[in-house]
Amino acid sequence: MHLKVITHENTVFDEDVNEIYLKGIDGEFGVLEGHEPIMASLGIGITKIVKGNDVKLFTTMGGIFQLKDGQAIILANAGEFGEDIDVARAEQAKARAQARLAEVTAQIDAKRAEAALARAMARLKAAMKNKS
Repeated sequence: MHLKVITHENTVFDEDVNEIYLKGIDGEFGVLEGHEPIMASLGIGITKIVKGNDVKLFTTMGGIFQLKDGQAIILANAGEFGEDIDVARAEQAKARAQARLAEVTAQIDAKRAEAALARAMARLKAAMKNKS
């Protein structure tokens, strides 16, 4: 099947693949060649792309996945490959989000802080798995 990954900025992946594993808003799922058509909303998480023996990890920060007639497309709000992630920056973002959530008296938007923490955790997960 052919997979195209598009963010607001550009097309970041456009190749044939054998397997795709994603995190939807209702849980994780995978698709193989010959899968029935599907459309799903994506959550914040890791997308695993398998092409032969090559595995790529890509963070998805929400979006839509569609598979039809062997053509898969991910329209993501934002995302990046594990090898492109600045781990130090992601660690700092994680620490800031955790600090905001820990401030009981602070007038913060808890949902926004939780989303920032989820994004940082996804980025770190993709970066660390890419190194192993």
